[in-house]
This record gives sequence, structure tokens and C-alpha cells, in this order.
Amino acid sequence: MLYRLTPLAAALLAALACPSSLAAGGANKDLGSIAITGQRVSSLPTQIPTTIEGISGREIDAAINATDAEDALKYLPSLNVRKRYNGDYDHAVLASRASGTGNSARSLVYADGILLSNLLGNGATYTPRWGMVTPEEIERVDVLYGPFSAAYSGNSVGAVVDYVTRMPQRLEAHIKLSGFHQGFRQYGSDSSYDGSQVSASLGNRNAAWSWWLSVNRLDNDGQPIAFANRLVSAGTVVAGGMPVSGAVADRNPKNQNWWILGSTNQVHTVQDHAKAKLAYDFSPSLRLSYTLGSWQNDAERRSQSYLRDASGKPVYSGNVVIDGKQYALSAADFAPSRAQLNHLMQGLSLKQSARGVFDWELAASRYDYRKDEVRTPTVALPQADAGGAGQLTDLSGTGWRTLALKGVWRPAGAQVLDFGYQAERYTLKSLVSNTTDWLRGPAATQASAFGGKTQLDSLYLQDTWRMAPDWRSTLGGRWEAWQAHNGYLANATTAVALVSRKEHYFSPKAALAWQTLPDWTLKASLGRSVRMPTVAELYQGGIVNNVLVNNDPSLKPERAWTGELTAERSLDEGSLRATVFGEDSRDALYSQTNVTVTPNVTNIQNVDQIRTYGLELSWQASDVAIRGLDLSSSLTYAHSEIVRNDRFPASVGHWQPRVPQWRATLLAGYRFSEAWRASLGLRYSGRQYGTLDGSDPNGATYTGVSDYLVADVRAQYRYDRHWTASLGVDNLGNTRYWAFHPYTQRTVFAELKYDL
Repeated sequence: MLYRLTPLAAALLAALACPSSLAAGGANKDLGSIAITGQRVSSLPTQIPTTIEGISGREIDAAINATDAEDALKYLPSLNVRKRYNGDYDHAVLASRASGTGNSARSLVYADGILLSNLLGNGATYTPRWGMVTPEEIERVDVLYGPFSAAYSGNSVGAVVDYVTRMPQRLEAHIKLSGFHQGFRQYGSDSSYDGSQVSASLGNRNAAWSWWLSVNRLDNDGQPIAFANRLVSAGTVVAGGMPVSGAVADRNPKNQNWWILGSTNQVHTVQDHAKAKLAYDFSPSLRLSYTLGSWQNDAERRSQSYLRDASGKPVYSGNVVIDGKQYALSAADFAPSRAQLNHLMQGLSLKQSARGVFDWELAASRYDYRKDEVRTPTVALPQADAGGAGQLTDLSGTGWRTLALKGVWRPAGAQVLDFGYQAERYTLKSLVSNTTDWLRGPAATQASAFGGKTQLDSLYLQDTWRMAPDWRSTLGGRWEAWQAHNGYLANATTAVALVSRKEHYFSPKAALAWQTLPDWTLKASLGRSVRMPTVAELYQGGIVNNVLVNNDPSLKPERAWTGELTAERSLDEGSLRATVFGEDSRDALYSQTNVTVTPNVTNIQNVDQIRTYGLELSWQASDVAIRGLDLSSSLTYAHSEIVRNDRFPASVGHWQPRVPQWRATLLAGYRFSEAWRASLGLRYSGRQYGTLDGSDPNGATYTGVSDYLVADVRAQYRYDRHWTASLGVDNLGNTRYWAFHPYTQRTVFAELKYDL
């Protein structure tokens, strides 16, 4: 795979070797490391000579309109989070260099060592638990690009995101009030949507004890993110039906004519987050820490029909006639829903960090779905808020647990040996019950159920060695034993136990850095990753006429080799980096149609081979041209192509879904004075496709995936050491862009913060 990158890499390095316009000279650089001064250091393995990017909490507060933890990643190279509205809790998937916004299981997200990634499934509904971290508590966030550390499972193939949250050294108290307003116009919807957020935190350090308490409430109305529709060709010319007006003519992603009948999934979410952190220092190098986090969400999804009868009343059900053709409205067209969720997170760690010959850590975490219920109607409603029969989906009892034993041995000043054991346990339980009243009724008869468990036990070892003053190498490996068991599927009358599996894999890792000049470093990294199938991918499905459908418990794991070659220069006030990267993925997991069997089968399947290669440029600098102007920018080119797919040959030669060829970010901040500062952010993504065979050329429509260029601005005034006010706008140009659902249009933010 990587041989195809060699000419590009050679040309790039040759060009960078003569940077006549950049400042020269500086002290020797710590190869492959990142320097973080005056803050808690990232838990990422920064000694490995590979790509790590990050941003501090102070920079987030000054330059980014952040309502959710994932907003901190907005301007980092090659990353994109599919956040559709403030408080988006079930579709905000992280995309990276060679992974799109449909592949949530190809990245790992941690907060203070606690796993936030939801590895129960892969896709939009299995996003990281971003709500367990608030922007105000972030001290910094760092990203490791690629599976180059043996300390992480194969889910690190895309990226590892590490949030470090605040722990006070003295008495601290903070209160922040925020409000936001969005004007939204799309199809027949033309309205404004408002939200608010309030957060408060208090912490202190008393001798060996330190503690932190924080609460946050988000109350937001998002814009409609789905739209009821009918293909024009699906209409029939028959007698009867109610003539209606108000349908909006449009073209779907395949450029077929369709009618947009109304908006659905206009989400009102009220989220309450509380967290307590407690730490005790037995000595300056030995700390015991405990974290308890709670996240509660009451969400209501509303619908609005554009259709009107002769008297002007909205129409939600029945047979309707549009432009002379009849269409039947189903129960699902304008189905609202209600959700009540209560999740609990716990983390416990005992860590020695003396930076001597031997350090160690024992860490455990647990994430529980204490309550997770969604109610939906099963009958067509005469109006959006009417009662009637429905179903209750209950995920209570779902969750995951982790355990990690880590050691660091430094036998000599030039060598660091990392090793450890990790255990992960995942349980998914889904029960769908019928109810006579979808709004408030109790669960009655069972409609369907599925569930199962997976577990991963891992041993890892990696040796980082400074062979010479200008050379550093890392060599490591990860052995994993994986199991899937207790899988089941059920309908109203039949239950089926599914096959269990046991497998094991080994993933080698290697990295090398050479400091060619005092300001120049070359790095090369190579790693294998094995991304195991999740519980939902293996066991979610159905039973029809006693036959299993839409499910394949024999799915292969996704195996990938990933490599990168980097040239990096330290500047007097910043850094410049160019990285050539490549990935060869076998048995990638996607939902597709197997056309080699009759009848065709659509479910999660293995795509034989996807190959990605590209170039990533990153530049950060302070006081650019004038004092006070700071810039952070990136440009990414990625060519991600399906090169073999025996089950769906029409996809061969097409781009991997939701991986654009071009991406770019720019974040410019200017300090007018000690009190005033402002920022401008730009985010660009090129053409994308949402299907494996590229059959969706029209991205600028519902269910399409479009390109975009979005500008964000923020201004902040610090009145004194206590009071700070901020005003910002996201999507300043009111761009309309899509990733299946519409993103937010122009949104105004206002904040007032008090710091003790």
C-alpha cells in the first residue's frame, strides 16, 4: 500500500527542506513528544514519535462557541463531528482521515482515562457519550492519529481522543450562562429555535485532598432534522383520496423527483449533567482518584405536516392526492417520539507517577444505562400530539466495564518500556414492547428483543528507545483475546440463541523519528489494527417466519495496516507539519446489499478491501505578521477507494462513504488587548457520497451528503478577573449543508461567565 505514496513523500520532503521564508534555529527538540507547560499532561503516549494534535481549555474558551464537548475538536486536522444541533446526543459521530461519520467504532474517546466511546455498536446511534464532559471542565484535549500505540485496541484505527478535565489546586468557583438562537428555513419550515445552558462548578485542594463538583443543564430546541417524503413515481391515479396542498417538490440524492410532505424529528432536549471528582495524594507521586458522573436527558421529537386540506387544516393521516396522484400516509411518516434517559459513569484509579525507574496505574470504569426508554406511536395520528397505540423501546441494563493494569519501566535514561493488561466487557439489551398508549402507557406484550455480550482481554508491550541523540524508535505489539456470547433474537412468539465465538489476534506497531536538524524532525509510523465486530453488528436483526433476517453473527473483524510519514519543523512561535498517510483495510464493516444471493440480502457485511492514502498539512503560529495574531490551520487530501467487494461489485472503484477528498480548517485569533479578543474559524469539506456505489450525486438535499464551507466568529471581553462576556456566531454565512440530516443554519451565541 505505502509504495504508492513514495513519490509524493519524496517531493514533499524535498520542498520542505528549503523553507527560506521561515525562521531558523532553535534548541534541540524532544523527538516525537509534545510539550504541555503548566497544565495536567495528556494520558496519551506522547513519547511515541507519531502525530498528536491538541488544544487547551483556555483556547477553547477564547476561540470556539462550545456548548458540547465535541465542539473542542472543530478545528483539529482531518477531524469532523457530525453534530446536527446543540445537545445532539445520538448522531454526533467522529470522523477522521480514513473514516467517515458512519463509523463510530473506528475511534476511541476517553475522559480522564474513562472510556466514553460507545462500542456496543457502530454507526449514528452509537456515538461517544459526549454529554459526560462539559466544555467548561476541559483542561485540554489531545488526539493521537492512527493505531500506532499498543496501549489501545483496534478501535484506535482512526483516532484516539483524550480529554483531561480540571482538578483544582486552590479554591475555584465558576458559573456560566449561555443562550443561543437559530433561524432555520428549509422546504416548508421557516422558524427560529432557541436554547439555553447554565453550568456551575466548585472545587478546592485541602492538603492531600482535592475535589471538584460540577452541574450543567442544557435546554435546547433543535431544527427539524428529518422530512417525510414520497417519490413522485410512487403515486397512483385512482379515485378517492383527499386533495391537499403544501407539498414541496424536490429531488432526492439520486436526482429522482419526490415530494417533501413535512418536517419530523424537531428535537427538544433537556439534559442535566452532574459530576463529582475526588482525589487523595498519598505522596507527591501516588494518587487515588474517583469520578462519578450522571447524565439525564428528556427528549421530545416533534413533527409538522406541510399538507393542508381544503379548509387549511394540517393533514397527518389517510390517503392524500397531490398533483393528481394518490399517496397513502403511514404511521411512520409523522411519528413523534418521547425519550427518557438516565446514564451513570464511574471511574476509579490508583496511579504512581514519580518519573523514576518504575511507575504503574490500576484503573477501572463502568458505564450504565440505568434508564433508556423511547416511546413511538404505531398508528397514523390525526395530529402530531394525539395518543394511541405504540411501542416502548427499553435499553435498561446496557453498558460496559473496563479494567486496566499499566506499568512503565525506565531501565535507563534512553529507554521507556510500557506494558499492561486490559479487560473490556460490553452488554447490550434491547426490548421492544407494545403499549396501548404510546405517550404514558406501561409495557405490555413483547414485540421484539435482541442482545448479547462481547469481551476483549489484551496484553501489550512497547519499547521506546533513544538509540542516539538524534534518533528515537518505538517497537511494540498487542495480543487480544475476543469473545462474543449470550447473543439472542426474539419476536412476539419465538426466541433464538445465537452462536458464540472466541478468537485472538496480534497487532504489531513500530515508529521511528530522526532529528535531521535542530528544527527538523522526520517520523515514520506503522501499525496493524483489528477492529472487532460490536454486539449490535453481530446480533441485531429480526425473525420472520422462524427465519433469522438482517443479522450475521459470523462477521469477520476489520483488519487494517496504517502508516504515516511526517516532516515537522519547529518555528520560533509555532510549528509546521506535513504527513503522508495510508491505510489498507480488509473486511471493513458496512451495511450493504449482497447481490450474489437470491433473494438479495441487506445487512451488515464485510467489504473485502478499502484503500486510503493522502496528505495532511498542519501549521500553527503565534504573532503572525503582527503581535497578537495567532493562526492554526490544516489541509487534508484523502483518496479512499473501494478496491474489492465481491458481495456488491457495483461499489468497486467508488469512494468510501463520507470520506471527502479535501478538508481544511482555519482558526485565527487576535488579542486586541488584555481584555478584548476575537476569533474567526473556517471549516471546509469537499464532495462526499453517502452510498458505497456513489449512486447519490445530489448531496444538497435530505438524506444527501454535501460539501460545505462554513465560517464561525467569536468575540470575548474580560471585564475584570471575575467577569467575562462572549458573543459568537456559527455558520455566519447561513450555509445550508447536509450529512443525511441538515446541519444547523446561522446560530448566535451569547455567554456570561463568573470566575471566583
